[in-house]
Amino acid sequence: MTEYTNKSELHSLIQRFLYYQLSDNLNVSDSDTTVSILPAVNAKISLHCSASSIFFAPSDPCSIYGMRQEQIRSTWMWQGGPSRQDTVLVNTSNRGNAQLPMSGYVVACILVFLSFTYAGKDYPVALVWWYILSNESGCRDQSTGMWLVEREYCNKEPHLAVVHVDTILCAVHLLPYFRREPVSQDVTKDNSLDRFGAFYVNRFVDHHSFEIL
Repeated sequence: MTEYTNKSELHSLIQRFLYYQLSDNLNVSDSDTTVSILPAVNAKISLHCSASSIFFAPSDPCSIYGMRQEQIRSTWMWQGGPSRQDTVLVNTSNRGNAQLPMSGYVVACILVFLSFTYAGKDYPVALVWWYILSNESGCRDQSTGMWLVEREYCNKEPHLAVVHVDTILCAVHLLPYFRREPVSQDVTKDNSLDRFGAFYVNRFVDHHSFEIL
């Protein structure tokens, strides 16, 4: 699995995910954990290319009771072409709090969907790369109301985490922050997430995003 994802820290991230899931202390943090107390994980891990998200969208007249379903994808080859890793909104336990940035949601890029069984319980999870609010433009554009985010690093390495798929609300669309420099002609929709340093969180892509963000 580590060879497939090219992320040597994946096993320890799964251990930390399980530790938080099984802990009675909701305020536990990374600084409170040591390798010796993390659960041992020797389970078979399965890979998945997509996951379904079902969320409440009250302004959608085409759905039943305001519920909407969409498919979120993460695959190394999409329709015979380059890889596709969708970006999503992850619930940080402050969902619906309009006083917090982006109503308490955090943007993340889905690197891979996984599932495994531990102590008789199934865990569908995702390995994600976090985004944080950018310091440029005051984090939020005054004219459009769009938040500005960038990929998060920890000690110059990507800040990764394993999260339960139940914490994923829906897909989110990111627009490159172009600045004043000319854009290279080799930038495409498939590599733009890697070629730009900051992105606007597009609240105008659909009415769900407009209501949430």
